[in-house]
Amino acid sequence: PPGRSLRPLPLAAWARSRVSETAWTPLTRQPSHADAEPPRGPRHRTLAAAARDARLALLGGAIVRDPDSGRRHNTALLFGPAGEPLLDYRKVHLPDEEGYWEAHHYEPGDRLEPPARVAGWGVGVQICSDANRPQACSALAAMGADVILIPRATPAETWPRWRLVLRAAAVTSCAYVISVNRPGSRSGGVIGGPSVAIAPTGDVLLETTEPVAAVTLDRAVLDTARREYPGYLDVRADVYADAWRRV
Repeated sequence: PPGRSLRPLPLAAWARSRVSETAWTPLTRQPSHADAEPPRGPRHRTLAAAARDARLALLGGAIVRDPDSGRRHNTALLFGPAGEPLLDYRKVHLPDEEGYWEAHHYEPGDRLEPPARVAGWGVGVQICSDANRPQACSALAAMGADVILIPRATPAETWPRWRLVLRAAAVTSCAYVISVNRPGSRSGGVIGGPSVAIAPTGDVLLETTEPVAAVTLDRAVLDTARREYPGYLDVRADVYADAWRRV
């Protein structure tokens, strides 16, 4: 049942006690046809209730079945502090290898969702392997993301590469990047390695394997990073779009 695998209420209450504005649970369920739910299904309602009860914005996830096509999508769900849905994002880049056969289970998403506003911050969302195609983070920042949330389920031995990718995403998009990893085991391998919060300068603000942690974001750091190199460089969407059309 969703209540057994998603226990956001104690985490949300803890985060509220630390004066957090957003509590974040990583995606937690293994691929399974029985695990999919319709839009606004039980996990959606569980997360919405948790956000509302704790008066926090909250990011969680579900496998959501498209009511028209029947196809299943790995979906991130962002809620506001009144439990209102702010953003649903379908993972675009699906791995296809031993232990990570997502491409066999799910359909990829086909759009970036514009950032939502949370406590005055623009919040964009990616999921796990999406971060390895940095165009999306750059586009989210250009669309107004100040913070990019990237939940992961990755093995500990890959952490050095993920750390590099996530720091690069923060610098090149000039946004905060926060990535929570899922601990524990799953079919095909063991998940582990740190969760991390990275400033738009690339500085690592928090790197931890604790299940719950808090970090404070500084608007002045973001503003300064965007005034200084490389943050002030033009974002030439016209040039990039033309190049992609010719690929």
